[in-house]
Amino acid sequence: MSGHPDTPLPSVLVLCGGPDAEHPVSLQSAEGVTEAFGRVGAEVHRVVIDRPTVEELATLPGEVVFPVLHGCFGEGGPLQDLLEKLGRPFVGSGGRAARMAMDKLATKLLALSLGIATKPVCVFHPDDPVCPLPLPVVVKPVREGSSVGLHLCASEAAWASAHSKVSRDISEHPGRAYMVEPMVRGRELTVGVLEEPGGFVALPTIEIVPAEGVYDFAAKYDRDDTRYVVNPEFRAGETPAPLAEAAVALAAALGVRHLCRVDFLLDEAGEPWLLEANTMPGFTSHSLFPMAAAASGLA
Repeated sequence: MSGHPDTPLPSVLVLCGGPDAEHPVSLQSAEGVTEAFGRVGAEVHRVVIDRPTVEELATLPGEVVFPVLHGCFGEGGPLQDLLEKLGRPFVGSGGRAARMAMDKLATKLLALSLGIATKPVCVFHPDDPVCPLPLPVVVKPVREGSSVGLHLCASEAAWASAHSKVSRDISEHPGRAYMVEPMVRGRELTVGVLEEPGGFVALPTIEIVPAEGVYDFAAKYDRDDTRYVVNPEFRAGETPAPLAEAAVALAAALGVRHLCRVDFLLDEAGEPWLLEANTMPGFTSHSLFPMAAAASGLA
């Protein structure tokens, strides 16, 4: 964040925590954001919240709010709705776009309408023990991030185990939904999107190379053995060029504001497939959006 030398920077309220499973990730992101604002001399107030009311939010300091929360409440619309109701300026998408992007099924349907390729998806039904798609498949929540609740099913036994765990989770959390999609083997790629005065621009593509298995929660936050390749090389026949265009188009169609990150998989045939969009990317030491921003000279 920078300003004119004679123009004082606004004080910033960094909100973090929240009631969702990604609470610990949010705390890590808040550290990174707070340090960044501190480096440019901004007055920063970092506040850990759970599920605040409008009245509680109204008492907090700061001229601009940076809600660096991840998960349904903090990233998926409810918190944004409260801030909009208060009329407090904040970083990131408004409530409508946040809800749309948090819903992976809705995002995939929107992507298909834009001509962005995405694999077929089925809604998980606890009362149906038969896998709706050929194995291997991935089972994951419709409205979560950071690979929370992710199940990889390469065998009937793995599917049965996932079905039992997910069915139990749904029974314990009414309203929670899961989806089933084909497991795509290949390269995981991400494109950060930044809103500038002239429109959205794509940041450098980053490839995620886990040391083992898939890029799950442990690989993202607990281990240091994942490699991140900025502007990776592609083999002849692979089609990475549309990734940046697709990320920008999806951000615009979602109604994203300021920033987002769009994730893709490049399958073994070299074809890209949309995974999901994140309206508030992580800002931890392992996070991809600040890594891409730094590679483009913005940090």
